[in-house]
Amino acid sequence: MGGCFSDVRGGKQAVGVGLTGPSMPPMPTTDAALNDAVDHFFRARGLHQLFTHLELSLSGSGLRDRDIISKSDPMVVVYTKKRDGTLEELGRTEVIMNSLDPAWIKKITVAYHFEIVQPLIFHVYDVDTKYYNLPVKMLKLNDQEFLGEGGCVLSEIVTKQGQSLTLDLHNRNGNRGLKNLGKLTVHAEETVSSRNAIEVIFHCSCLENKDLFSKSDPFLRISRIVENGGSVPICKTEVVDNNLNPIWRPLCLTMQQFVSKDNPLVIECFDFNSSGNHVLIGKLQKSVADLEKLHKQKTGASFILPSSAQHGHEKVLKGQLFVDQFCEKQLHSFIDYVSSGFELNFMVAVDFTASNGNPRTPDSLHYIDPSGQFNAYQQAIMEVGEVIQFYDTDRRFPAWGFGGRTIDGTISHCFNLNGSASGVEVEGVQGIMAAYASALNHVALAGPTLFGQVINNAAEIAGQSLSYNSCKYFVLLIITDGVLTDLQETKDALVRASDLPLSILIVGVGGADFKQMEILDADNGCPLESSTGRVATRDIVQFVPMREVRGGQTSVVQALLQELPGQFLTYMRSRDIKPSAVNIAQTSASHATI
Repeated sequence: MGGCFSDVRGGKQAVGVGLTGPSMPPMPTTDAALNDAVDHFFRARGLHQLFTHLELSLSGSGLRDRDIISKSDPMVVVYTKKRDGTLEELGRTEVIMNSLDPAWIKKITVAYHFEIVQPLIFHVYDVDTKYYNLPVKMLKLNDQEFLGEGGCVLSEIVTKQGQSLTLDLHNRNGNRGLKNLGKLTVHAEETVSSRNAIEVIFHCSCLENKDLFSKSDPFLRISRIVENGGSVPICKTEVVDNNLNPIWRPLCLTMQQFVSKDNPLVIECFDFNSSGNHVLIGKLQKSVADLEKLHKQKTGASFILPSSAQHGHEKVLKGQLFVDQFCEKQLHSFIDYVSSGFELNFMVAVDFTASNGNPRTPDSLHYIDPSGQFNAYQQAIMEVGEVIQFYDTDRRFPAWGFGGRTIDGTISHCFNLNGSASGVEVEGVQGIMAAYASALNHVALAGPTLFGQVINNAAEIAGQSLSYNSCKYFVLLIITDGVLTDLQETKDALVRASDLPLSILIVGVGGADFKQMEILDADNGCPLESSTGRVATRDIVQFVPMREVRGGQTSVVQALLQELPGQFLTYMRSRDIKPSAVNIAQTSASHATI
């Protein structure tokens, strides 16, 4: 799991953005949660996946410098090589600014199969500064500078002492040449299904000022010391601007990250610099048990600064680290909830605005092909619906249209897709598909594109469920081709809905400018704000443009659903909603037998 470092992008946003709010532990990385969901799918059918989940930690040394004024800003993309020689992407690290010796925090999850050979390929890129605020998943690799590649077999890593392997980087064609392209070290650890975690609040006092015209902008980085004497970074705090006595938001460390209470951790305090040359203010080494002791005794620990001028002696600094809060928590997984009766209830809303084109002509986004080939709307409904329907027992789904002129001649921004005046629900994914095809014959395309009413209707259903059932979580899929006319009203609706058990998936179809949708997604580190200044309590939107996944190796459903388990867990944990204890015990027992 990537732990607290959940928002992987360049620049300042990469330091701590994506942390959950106060009292909310950070989520496991979504890759791990989706693997959990796959495991549950197999176990529910009496099948056992014969593999072990591993996490790969990556660090580089002596990388090639491709920047003129500063150093390279490296990122690693990890692939598995399939039998036919094609590469399948497993994941991407965050971008480390201005470093030729980076240690990435983002872990790459891989399923280790003992009985097969699993070739891994690592591509290292220098990310252009203009992409710093883009999530790494959206980076186009052709736009980045290639720094080198390395390869190995997964079993080579796990059989090494300390489970670490260092690779020489070379050019794409495998030709190492005379030029040294640097090294990449890969460290593998088996993921342990532990629910134990600690939540801490840190503050510092009297930090040394590293800035000339203002005060330092401090953040903490925490690393775990591993068997071979090196260290693996496990999380960072956010940056506190212009403050020598900073207090950071609560930080949550899982047992998987710190391994044991006595395992030494290195806590480093840096002054953030946008160039990437973060200046070390001081460091110290403490275990989780030591941090608990600091909290109980209400005492601080002094930072030290290694000083070469004193022949390796360390200078004890005035600045100190304090632990304002220390509490132990039990974190339940996505599987714990869905296996104990929690449901994901699916809803869908389809765009009937005129910009989609006449449904009777082949160039329309709503054209129903007689050959049976799906249009973009049908593809999105099928791909997302087929996954989520397994988590919904009655498989009755509310389905709406918006932006169309209905039979009574009025333009509606939320009408029942099945044409019924009374019931909004349809039976199963095929029911949605049939209602959609039928609506195209009875509803005239109109406009403008408004999301507010659809989101409010979905929020009302989610809100009503709170009074009778806390085991339901709702997922609204909106499929649209257009530019929003009610952006602020939509933001207002989303901010209100962020307190409810609801996530919203948006698929953009066609060639429109979808900048507004990316604002709603809030993956740029800026939480949504309502017209009254209220900020969303959590991110509930995931947006994917269909054109960027069609023809690629990532499906619409993978791209859309990757954040959903994390959003679900954020909601449940923030309200201290726990899964059934009986089912948890049964799940734990089944894990032990696999």
